[in-house]
Amino acid sequence: MDEPEKPGWLERLNAWLLREPEDRGQLVELLHSSYQRNLLDGDALSMIEGVLHVSEMQVRDIMIPRAQMDVIDISDPPEKFIPFVIETAHSRFPVIEGNKDEVIGILLAKDLLRYYAGEEFDVRDMLRPAVFIPEAKRLNVLLKEFRSNRNHIAIVVDEYGGVAGVVTIEDVLEQIVGEIEDEYDFDEAVDNIIRERNGYFRVKALTEIDDFNEMLGASFSDEDFDTVGGLVTSRFGRLPKRGEQISFDNLKFTVLRADSRRLHTLLVEKLAVA
Repeated sequence: MDEPEKPGWLERLNAWLLREPEDRGQLVELLHSSYQRNLLDGDALSMIEGVLHVSEMQVRDIMIPRAQMDVIDISDPPEKFIPFVIETAHSRFPVIEGNKDEVIGILLAKDLLRYYAGEEFDVRDMLRPAVFIPEAKRLNVLLKEFRSNRNHIAIVVDEYGGVAGVVTIEDVLEQIVGEIEDEYDFDEAVDNIIRERNGYFRVKALTEIDDFNEMLGASFSDEDFDTVGGLVTSRFGRLPKRGEQISFDNLKFTVLRADSRRLHTLLVEKLAVA
């Protein structure tokens, strides 16, 4: 007698999902169970979880705080602020007049090409309108507004009307397409460097050069850079993205986690000496 044909992955996923969850917690549990059964790949699980989290989060949860905002003062001449624009490598900058509570517009870095082209240049004429939003706005609502208005940056204000920070569409999207965390939350781990079972090292980008050298037997100088993240970024010549790799001094660095502003986590492999 022939054995019954085993159901395919689509049939198995459909049968599993027919067990309707009664709340969000059960839904998340169901998704993780599907991932463990190889019915969902890691990226799909990460994005679904990200969508669920975005619907619960507010702007204040992810904004760049006021103290860390990179801004341009309208009173500064281009030759003064252009090096700052190049160094920070953002595509958009809030422009203030006197202090950070007086945001008068947004300057797009690409508009500075007119300055280099020798055209008549006035920063005020280049400014785009600034969009102001409250700290309590939900991220799913903000993302919808970003998409409908084709705006990529917003100034966050507190209940008194003062500037509390800034948020970009990239900041919101990173909540959806970010990495799946490992079985332990490495960002919250006490140690900055963890040796993996396969001989690799998981390293926080903020790890000091001296600590890195001691753990991996390297000899990098800390005169130009204090952290491993600074060292790796300098070797790329730009802020690398997740998944990018670079090798130097018999070490291979893979970017495990990074956002639009900085590196977070690196995977380091010792290479065989030729």
